Amino acid sequence: MKKTLLAPLAALTLLTGCAGGGGLGGPGFGYYSLVRPAPRAVARGSMLVTPTVRWNRAPRGFHDISREENWTLNGPLLDGLSFIGGLEHDKRIVQQRRKADRKVPNFRADMSPPEIAAMIESFYRIRAGASTFNMTNLAPRPFLGQPGFQFDYEYLGGDEVERRGRAVGAIINNRFYLALFDATRMHYFDAGLPEYERIVQSAQLRG
Repeated sequence: MKKTLLAPLAALTLLTGCAGGGGLGGPGFGYYSLVRPAPRAVARGSMLVTPTVRWNRAPRGFHDISREENWTLNGPLLDGLSFIGGLEHDKRIVQQRRKADRKVPNFRADMSPPEIAAMIESFYRIRAGASTFNMTNLAPRPFLGQPGFQFDYEYLGGDEVERRGRAVGAIINNRFYLALFDATRMHYFDAGLPEYERIVQSAQLRG
């Protein structure tokens, strides 16, 4: 969802083909840029969020979609924060080859939260090479001032590193919005979760 929405995907191999980290993003090419603790528009300006510590914005990778943006605190192999903003009906959450044997399902505006969770799980299994993926705590949660959902998950990526994640999202006016945090199970997930929660709570819809 950096193979990554960054971390799992550093491994090849996430929403990328990650090379190791997790998230919906993917390893990028170019330079990282500093994200300062101040209000900032993300994912093509679709959302406004306010980080309280410095992050690094990852360069765009081959597997990133245009409505995606990826950040990291400690590097894509350790943690990643992925935003998807305003994704339209029947669009993909990751770039895929037309003739690929297995594909991540496209987003549909009528998806239920369990179906969205299953779509994201398929991303991890197909794109990030997850051999195990366990989802917990799927529940309603407001996001961007609208009814949404949250779920937690843990998985073993293709690089054999155990990771954990949390996804908070909503479908608003038939468009998909998501903030997903993914990090190594040992230390980095627990260390980064409070900041992720502050960002989610600060998120506002733009436009």
